[in-house]
Amino acid sequence: MTGKIIKGIAGFYYVHDGSSRIYECRAKGIFRNRKIKPLVGDDVEFTVLNEEQSEGNIDAILPRKNQLIRPASVNVDQALVVFAITHPEPNLNLLDRFLVMMGTQDVPVIICFNKIDLCGGEQMDIYRSIYEKAGYQVVFISTYEEAGIRELRELLRGKTTVLAGPSGVGKSSLTNFLLPEAAMETGGISEKIQRGKHTTRHSQLFCVDDHTYLMDTPGFSSLYLDMPPQELKDYFCEFTPYEDECRFLGCVHVGEKVCGVKNALKEGKLSRSRYDNYLLIYEELKEKERRKY
Repeated sequence: MTGKIIKGIAGFYYVHDGSSRIYECRAKGIFRNRKIKPLVGDDVEFTVLNEEQSEGNIDAILPRKNQLIRPASVNVDQALVVFAITHPEPNLNLLDRFLVMMGTQDVPVIICFNKIDLCGGEQMDIYRSIYEKAGYQVVFISTYEEAGIRELRELLRGKTTVLAGPSGVGKSSLTNFLLPEAAMETGGISEKIQRGKHTTRHSQLFCVDDHTYLMDTPGFSSLYLDMPPQELKDYFCEFTPYEDECRFLGCVHVGEKVCGVKNALKEGKLSRSRYDNYLLIYEELKEKERRKY
């Protein structure tokens, strides 16, 4: 049989058969000997050992189309990063770090602001302007009022999507809203592993519709990036149209006197918050580089 790993804990892998059943499987020793670790999102071949108890063995891991470092997962098409638009106010520095991290892994990102029932349209316009100009798709939802959910469903259809964001912004609630059976699936697994049913401690994949999967991941409160500081600018795509006006090839848009990006910032063509976050991350990477030598 073939299926997809939707969760892995303590050497057990929970494989969805593509229909309605989840099998608790062990991976054969050959994977450990070859230092291959099955990951959430893996398409696998498995053998059913006990149909009544839904137990089996993973025999083979099918070829992966990509692999994310964080969250550890494979075969991902896109990321949906969720922040509350208010209560609490979104940490844009954290959001921008996430966008860079996904950019380094070539994963397209949809930015989702939740709780729009608690704010006015002006706040939505501000965040839309910042991130649509930066080249990202932005959606606004309220699970409380069911606003924006239909649009979101269409963006997810036919894809495997990583759902990420800080704790407390409604990621798990969104998962349960999109797929009420998710709570039931989590409960079924929890009976075996004796874990809480509602706190996301590990990445877990849910089958939302045909060929449509949503991966709920643990919330994060910080992200640390590791790359050469001069490469950071490549992940702020809105800088690119103004780089031809920089005096120096490879300008990093920080201390240079003649800089097209800094001029665009002065003229209001670029977001101040995005540029300020760029500077903070750049200095952090520079400091990390200095410590290496």
